[in-house]
Amino acid sequence: MGIPKDSTAGRRQFERVMEERRAMDDPETFKGLRRGWFFGDKTFREELLEQMVLKMGVEHYGEERRETDEQSAERIVTEELRRHGWKERELGLRPKAHKVKIALAPRLRKETTMSLKWIALRLQMGSWSYVSSLLAANRGRRR
Repeated sequence: MGIPKDSTAGRRQFERVMEERRAMDDPETFKGLRRGWFFGDKTFREELLEQMVLKMGVEHYGEERRETDEQSAERIVTEELRRHGWKERELGLRPKAHKVKIALAPRLRKETTMSLKWIALRLQMGSWSYVSSLLAANRGRRR
């Protein structure tokens, strides 16, 4: 960058150079960087989310935590579908209160931060309040 050394003056010069460069760029190019938590294509985003599942800490919050939890939830749904020999389309074909769905919902609640609304939609179980009722009734049976 043509800056002779790392000093206060050098950092100010670096800042000026970067600001000049930023002003020349198309604002739309960096819109995703200003509004999101990653910069790159969908494949790169998926790789980052996979890494974050293993390394999620208290310093992560907001959109990145939600996306990582959603990826974990999707992994759990995929595992359970495979375990029961179901295809994705069967979620819509099976009853809303099917025992597999009722068993999967509390696991999603326990292992992720996904909402009842998300679970109801993803598992095709009707409204979130119906899922809440099913989970409450299921808890009562396990005691």
